[in-house]
Amino acid sequence: MSRLWRSVKYEEIYLRAYDTVSTARASIGRYFAVYHGRRPHSRLDRRTADQTSFDRLPHPAAA
Repeated sequence: MSRLWRSVKYEEIYLRAYDTVSTARASIGRYFAVYHGRRPHSRLDRRTADQTSFDRLPHPAAA
């Protein structure tokens, strides 16, 4: 969890000057979408967090 927040701070928050809380929320939300859905992680064998999470779910046809 601390890795995630370190990444959020250094790659998103510290690089932007948000004018409003709603702007910050929207921008950080977009960052999380990229972080989880498109960004490969070395600790996950270069897979995205979404791939790792959703691949573990049982397939609906197998239930």
